[in-house]
Amino acid sequence: ISDYIFLINSLVFMLKNSSNPQQRGWLEIAKPDLSHSKKVGASMAVESVHAGFPSPAEDFMEETLDINKLLVKHPSSTFYVRVKGDSMKDASIFEGDILVVDKAVEPSHNCIAVCFLDGEFTLKRVNIDGGSPTEKSTSTAGTSDKKILLMPANKSYKPIEVTADNQFLIWGIVRYIIHKL
Repeated sequence: ISDYIFLINSLVFMLKNSSNPQQRGWLEIAKPDLSHSKKVGASMAVESVHAGFPSPAEDFMEETLDINKLLVKHPSSTFYVRVKGDSMKDASIFEGDILVVDKAVEPSHNCIAVCFLDGEFTLKRVNIDGGSPTEKSTSTAGTSDKKILLMPANKSYKPIEVTADNQFLIWGIVRYIIHKL
């Protein structure tokens, strides 16, 4: 736990003091509060909602929905992150969205991840030429024979090729996106 607190404090300091004004403050990180087994005060329908033809509605609700239980599989390694910017808008990730990011999930080709590249955080789709990385993270990109491209989901941005000269870390994998319709 103290490692996470140190990391979060370091991230907040780095983002507040970033020399790049476009990056400053773009990342808000929060841990889910799992201290109580408190369920969200919304009822969950017994029957699923059909996206095709209507079905008869149920007259009662059976259980409440615990959002943390639904979204958080690894409590000690899961963070909520608020998005700032539009580089992933074509992947339906918009400014103000909240991402559920799990650091325990192994990265795979085409996963969407929060990456740390040369002292800055970025949210991108990870394109791994040659398959999945053998490690969750690396201190430099040159420790693997695989070519890694960080792909934006917005034509206004260019892909970023990770090279041996970059300091690179796949910080965590996006598991869920929460946004308002």
